[in-house]
Amino acid sequence: MVKICCIGAGYVGGPTMAVIAIKCPAIEVVVVDISKPRIDAWNSDTLPIYEPGLDEVVKACRGKNLFFSTDVEKHVAEADIIFVSVNTPTKTRGLGAGKAADLTYWESAARMIADVSKSDKIVVEKSTVPVKTAEAIEKILTHNSKGINYQILSNPEFLAEGTAIDDLFKPDRVLIGGRETPGGQKAIQALKAVYAHWVPEENIITTNLWSAELSKLAANAFLAQRISSVNAMSALCEATGADVSEVSYAIGKDSRIGPKFLSASVGFGGSCFQKDILNLVYICECNGLPEVANYWKQVIKINDYQKSRFVNRVVSSMFNTVSGKKVAVLGFAFKKDTGDTREAPAIDVCNGLLGDKAQVSIYDPQVTGEQIQRDLAMNKFDWDHPMHLQPTSPAALKQVSVVWDAYEATKDAHAVCILTEWEEFKKLDYQKIFDNMQKPAFVFDGRNVVDAAKLREIGFIVYSIGKPLDAWLKDMPAVA
Repeated sequence: MVKICCIGAGYVGGPTMAVIAIKCPAIEVVVVDISKPRIDAWNSDTLPIYEPGLDEVVKACRGKNLFFSTDVEKHVAEADIIFVSVNTPTKTRGLGAGKAADLTYWESAARMIADVSKSDKIVVEKSTVPVKTAEAIEKILTHNSKGINYQILSNPEFLAEGTAIDDLFKPDRVLIGGRETPGGQKAIQALKAVYAHWVPEENIITTNLWSAELSKLAANAFLAQRISSVNAMSALCEATGADVSEVSYAIGKDSRIGPKFLSASVGFGGSCFQKDILNLVYICECNGLPEVANYWKQVIKINDYQKSRFVNRVVSSMFNTVSGKKVAVLGFAFKKDTGDTREAPAIDVCNGLLGDKAQVSIYDPQVTGEQIQRDLAMNKFDWDHPMHLQPTSPAALKQVSVVWDAYEATKDAHAVCILTEWEEFKKLDYQKIFDNMQKPAFVFDGRNVVDAAKLREIGFIVYSIGKPLDAWLKDMPAVA
């Protein structure tokens, strides 16, 4: 029996290993993590992350060939294939601060593998890592090898939150990078044999190590670039009276472009896009390519601009002040069908409103009040460091209330900001919401989920990203 151990029980490690376990019943899969609360949650009825379909997969094979444990060293020592899925946060200080990936957790994982191993291992990079990480890991392992043979593979994860289980069951491609040596090629075949249980062979791509590492950063950079491109267009649409949905639909019909990732919004979020682009920028700078670095920097600048433009639009529309006004925020997760708030646009929008002294009432179906308070109290990039390095009990912001019902959030509010595209926000009784709000009543739709014409009939003043402006908004121009 092949034994697989995954170090790190987060958004990538947990779901990926659960799918491997259910698709490969003859393989024993153990997910290890030093965080006891996290492992306890994986072993309970309430998993630590929300992902459609994940519950069913975990419960179908947990205790059979899928296990979650804090006994890291034991399971690493016993494994044939070790997936490393630990954090690679952006450095907050020192060389490359604000751009470079912090490989502290990766390095300590590699040293621990070297310490406890008694047999040959295949070590698989699963976290998103900067190019050439494999080389660093290889050096640590070979210099501490005690005669044990290690092969390093790069197997980046391309799943998207909210559709992770579907993505894992039916991946566009599985990418495996390894050394172009007999040992490296043999290791590639061993990992390929695992995925071949359910992934068609033509969808398993093998490359050299550096191509695999760079492909992950490149894929996220290209996707984020598409969002920033359409968001840049949304500003121009508002200025000219064009409709960004019509423009997106028209260009998406071009087979060379395609329709995906062309929805204008308040901005992209999630744990990967910004971090990976900053990483790419840093790598370009280190390799003497400032023009390339500046090109990718602009993708992030447009994303930041889109969030500040949204806040400016809210404030300017409401007589240039939201001080003391109640603003309802519907949605805090960075996208629907996940409870993940990492780099969520809602954080910057809420902080912008709080900076103008608004009273903010937040509702999200999947995000806890404690998480929201923590996110609003944190400095940039703190979220990606271990919990003990984050603010432990953030002082509750007096201007923020978190409620568990959209109608409660919007009661007596001056404005509603929709910041996550949860399906339920399309189906709310907006007449009821309007009746219970202060007048004039505003809706700022950061995800283009509502029918603006219907809401205007009810009496709302509506702002939808990239759509022709309400007469009211034309009279109150936003300065961005």
